[in-house]
Amino acid sequence: MIYTSRNTWAEAPHRRVALFGMSGLGKTHIANMLRDTGDWFHYSVDFRIGTRYMGEHIVDNFKHHAMLDPFLRDLLLSDSIYIASNISFNNLAPLSTYLGKPGDPARGGISFDTYVERQRQHREAEIAASIDTALFARKAADIYGYSHFVADCSGSLCEVVDPANPADPVLVAISNTALPVWIRGTDAHLEQLVQRFTRAPKPMYYTESFLREKWAEFMAINEVGPDQVDPDAFIAWGFRQLMEYRLPRYAAMADNWGVTIEAAEAAALRDAQDFDQLIGDAIARKKA
Repeated sequence: MIYTSRNTWAEAPHRRVALFGMSGLGKTHIANMLRDTGDWFHYSVDFRIGTRYMGEHIVDNFKHHAMLDPFLRDLLLSDSIYIASNISFNNLAPLSTYLGKPGDPARGGISFDTYVERQRQHREAEIAASIDTALFARKAADIYGYSHFVADCSGSLCEVVDPANPADPVLVAISNTALPVWIRGTDAHLEQLVQRFTRAPKPMYYTESFLREKWAEFMAINEVGPDQVDPDAFIAWGFRQLMEYRLPRYAAMADNWGVTIEAAEAAALRDAQDFDQLIGDAIARKKA
């Protein structure tokens, strides 16, 4: 870890952290709070994925759908309209809708092969955008003059790294730049996330082996073929299993590469001073 004690953290001229964990536990809330002080640069890995690495795929998908509408098709072919993604830190819908959901096209699904291809694109993009943490930490200080840096990592970071490998290129790049901080939830938090996700399923990223296993299992349980799968039902059914699959991977990342804070501690933060204290406490707990 780049901060070896509470004092090295408190006295560091440049404090840098990389927040990771399940969605909905406060990563973006903390990052926004720190950014609003004017002293912290906020790097969103998901935003980087959706602009630098997946932006062309996203816009091409918009254009594909526009070409199916005769009115929009003529305007697009005559360069009369411009189609772009309006992705932002707080609105990642262009990225998630591009990833899509596999299953019945009549219910908004895409073919499983197309889904797997887009998942592979996302994996490559997430690896690259996560490694870019080091680049943006340098930019934050050298170009923009920020004292401190917070990376808001994707919830699926644990899917593209090997926490047990001390030479993992993504974790090496992140941990050489910033302190990895896991925001750990409770069983109650998981239940809340599952309930929220069941009401409004959204596209997710999976490791390919896990995805293929769950896809086959879902079809066998429901006795349906690939084009008969209800996309929302499949995504909602697999969400809890995906979260349970990720939890030990998050824990290994924190144990081997960083520190842990509790979601309740994160929710109680009032300002940057509280955050500094909390990270100091987490480092002290790790060293105890």
